[in-house]
Amino acid sequence: MRPRPFSTLPLAALLTAGTVFAQGVASPTLELARLQPGAKSRRVSSYDVTGGNGDNVSKIASGTRRTIFDVKGAGIVTHIWVTIAPPPPAMSRHDIVLRMYWDGETTPSVEAPIGDFFGQGWDESYPFAALPLAAGPREGRAMVCYFAMPFATGARIEIENDTGQTINAFYYYVDYTELASLPADLGRFHAWYNHALTEALPDGENEWDTLGPQGTNTTGDRNYLIADIVGKGHYVGVNYYVDNPSVMWYGEGDDMFFIDGEKWPPSLHGTGTEDYFNTSWSPNALFQHPYYGYGRVPSGTGWLGRTHVYRFHVSDPVYFDKSLRFSIEHGHNDNLTLDLASVAYWYQQEPHKPFPPFPSRLSRKPMPPIDVVDIHRWRHEWRKSKGSLPQLWGNEKEK
Repeated sequence: MRPRPFSTLPLAALLTAGTVFAQGVASPTLELARLQPGAKSRRVSSYDVTGGNGDNVSKIASGTRRTIFDVKGAGIVTHIWVTIAPPPPAMSRHDIVLRMYWDGETTPSVEAPIGDFFGQGWDESYPFAALPLAAGPREGRAMVCYFAMPFATGARIEIENDTGQTINAFYYYVDYTELASLPADLGRFHAWYNHALTEALPDGENEWDTLGPQGTNTTGDRNYLIADIVGKGHYVGVNYYVDNPSVMWYGEGDDMFFIDGEKWPPSLHGTGTEDYFNTSWSPNALFQHPYYGYGRVPSGTGWLGRTHVYRFHVSDPVYFDKSLRFSIEHGHNDNLTLDLASVAYWYQQEPHKPFPPFPSRLSRKPMPPIDVVDIHRWRHEWRKSKGSLPQLWGNEKEK
């Protein structure tokens, strides 16, 4: 076998895309043994340059930005690790904004709350394990990324403290491979955060035909938007955060990938939210596979509360030549009010379409939880609508 130049694929993809064959040897980890000419391992971290133990960037004031990585030349970021003090719930990682810039660009290719980017929804902290992203012990405070992030002439990573309080300590590693030049066929890594409080239909939240016959969705125009990309590239995954104010199942909505400007129906049209995320039959259980799963589920009645579900297209990227618009229904025919947030991940040729203005802290604030008092008030209003009869049970129907 001829020697090959530095691989043009992320190592994680090489290790998981299939078995590598070389001189009669079949091994899924053979790429780890391949010697890489001209590659140099480098790191930028928050270590104490005095040799002491103050290994962090300290006292980052609210309303300020701090550059944590600024490197010139060609390379590939291969690993990022971050932990922050004070931890949740004392400080919300939902209100620390992560931005990344490649090759001198002035608009970020990555822009998301740091918690949401790493698979930590809302302002919470919990264990999460996938192949490209994870949040590990203690209690999800150690946030890790293994997405490969190539750059040809330089890279810069910054954080913005939008918490309203001081970040006491920000610890980090950014490991990268320094190269003499970058292969021309490598796209740039992108990640975009979106958030929306979706709107029910005029005839109500008619899921599962509960209120009558359901309508149809033949455009996708009211779907929740996960990615809106212009250029050539491939989509590689999403962290999807659902806060459901109802006990009703939230996931009858179909996924729709509109590739290169196509009209409805798109060439990739799904059959339900849980189906896109490789699960089935309205799941409500923790499950974490390297490519997909549920990192957080509610513990109350039905599907009331917060769910974090994810899928990464490690071996099945969605390719596009001109554009990609990826959206998902919020309930069948977009009939549910849900508090939705997402971080989509993809690679593409630059320049990219600039992201919309980043939402303010107030506008991206998580909705308050629905509790037992709220539900009891609903029951009281329902009783009044039935004439306040003294023995109403709760599931009486119109005759």
